[in-house]
Amino acid sequence: MAEAVEIIEDDPIEVRRAKREALIAAGIDPYGHSVKRSHSVGELNEKYAHLEDGESTEDEVLIAGRVMAKRVQGKIAFLELRESGCDIQLFCRINALGEEAFAALCDLDVGDWIAVHGAMMRTKRGQLSVAVDSFELMSKSLRPLPEKFHGLTDKETRYRQRYVDLVMNPEVRTTFERRFKIVSAIRRYMEGQGYYEVETPFLHAIIGGANAKPFITHFNALDRDYYLRDRYGAAVEAPACGRFREGVRDRSPVPQRGHGSVPQPRVHHHGGLRGLRRPRLHDGSHRGLHQGRGRGGLRHP
Repeated sequence: MAEAVEIIEDDPIEVRRAKREALIAAGIDPYGHSVKRSHSVGELNEKYAHLEDGESTEDEVLIAGRVMAKRVQGKIAFLELRESGCDIQLFCRINALGEEAFAALCDLDVGDWIAVHGAMMRTKRGQLSVAVDSFELMSKSLRPLPEKFHGLTDKETRYRQRYVDLVMNPEVRTTFERRFKIVSAIRRYMEGQGYYEVETPFLHAIIGGANAKPFITHFNALDRDYYLRDRYGAAVEAPACGRFREGVRDRSPVPQRGHGSVPQPRVHHHGGLRGLRRPRLHDGSHRGLHQGRGRGGLRHP
């Protein structure tokens, strides 16, 4: 029995699982239910930015988010709550929550999702906070997050576990948001210019476009090799040669590759900025631009 306790103490995941089992045994659902919040954390940070140090209000709010940090100091606990990339402090006192609820709050783990109710205030040190009078566990986290002081810096982990990267690094989320807005703006602009959006094949049955060694994959259903494309080429020209003479743009990605380089997860999106207003004349005038090609204008590996 003592051995089992020692294993749990050495394994943070087992510790969290034991807490979840204890909640279930006590009749508490560790994954809660949906909650209708009164504000987002970002809205609170903006609305109460004018509060002076040490000022309190009677404004009650209901918010939810992930616990990113926890500090217990006797009969007071401070939690950092993150929601949609914005953080706010939770100011928790035993005389406001009660001994049983305060003990349950102190038993929370970093990574847990909770909903809290309380009044807005700013501490004497200038930290905008919610003076919590009640809380509810919304979802129990079973896997610990990386240590916050050093953060998540290992590139292998960041790219293989993208969800952890988004949780720990707010600037990554900002990059995703900016990319979405840029892509959306490009799409609206091109639509306003009369371009049609098309998607062309990502895998080709023949090689074409560059001198680098191609990426090859085998299509089991067809029992033949296919090549990852490295240009737009005829696939995007076909609609322009057909009925879409107003202009087309290809939204499919084109991976980069070159001599002596390791394949990177970089793609050029929306190559349709080179959208075709009219089809290229295939009269042979372009052949002099591609010296050294194999037969049929293709380079074979």
